[in-house]
Amino acid sequence: MGNLNMYRFEGTGFSNIPQLIEHHYTTKQVITKKSGVVLLNPIPKDKKWVLNHEDVTLGELLGKGNFGEVYKGILKDKTDVAVKTCKEDLPQELKIKFLQEAKILKQYDHPNIVKLIGVCTQRQPIYIIMELITGGDFLSFLRKKKDDLKLKQLVKFSLDAASGMSYLESKNCIHRDLAARNCLVGENNVLKISDFGMSRQEDGGVYSSSGLKQIPIKWTAPEALNYGRYSSESDVWSFGILLWETFSLGVCPYPGMTNQQAREQVERGYRMSAPQNCPEDIFKIMMRCWDYKPENRPTFSELQKELTVIKRKIT
Repeated sequence: MGNLNMYRFEGTGFSNIPQLIEHHYTTKQVITKKSGVVLLNPIPKDKKWVLNHEDVTLGELLGKGNFGEVYKGILKDKTDVAVKTCKEDLPQELKIKFLQEAKILKQYDHPNIVKLIGVCTQRQPIYIIMELITGGDFLSFLRKKKDDLKLKQLVKFSLDAASGMSYLESKNCIHRDLAARNCLVGENNVLKISDFGMSRQEDGGVYSSSGLKQIPIKWTAPEALNYGRYSSESDVWSFGILLWETFSLGVCPYPGMTNQQAREQVERGYRMSAPQNCPEDIFKIMMRCWDYKPENRPTFSELQKELTVIKRKIT
């Protein structure tokens, strides 16, 4: 949105988004000179997901995200929700990235994946409306409840994460930022994968990136750090780190090391030792997730099966 409440990419401004789309569709004018992209086939608005700003009332601030604040909200039907807001002064390309999460999530329905309820894009600021998960983020949960968490519960959390990631794997979705801080704990202590801001859906199963800012180095697989190659296999590496966080009850990975030191040590073959009281079969899974060769790592489908067996053994 430009001056005088006009919508534009570059050049001519329009008073509403449909006019802007119609202009680019009929004239075949490039969206931006830099991208060279031309609008060939505008996709109709999916009414199921589009809400009006008036449909949601913002409540308390829950935290800050990459693009803006996250609030507790309430819909007209009294449903409690989480509302991610996008700062109004962000450049257009970042606003498009903000909506990427909603674009991905609206295709998914799984008990271990956070649910999208809708988006508000008719005016600024843009909102993404998600189900409200009452237990907060998994990392804080682990640290807060560490004295009360039993082995069976930790294995159940791990299985929940593997189930959610196995579902994403089946959909060719690469998360790219799997970590305890990006999982949420819902009712009945069900863990849900969240924070899809860096996620990509790729038909070939591999996503190459050259321009990722703020890469979570201690969670990221070597081939992704070295060559920008992201895949379900690189997500499996991150899952191994998530397991380590889980069984260490929220300790930061590679304790005492900087990001750079951890990266260099991993390249030399170093792998973290098992957290205190971690079962041997869980640690063996971690080590397989951290195989330097992506093709040697287990799939999430295999991990889900293995963790199901381990959970059954625990009384």
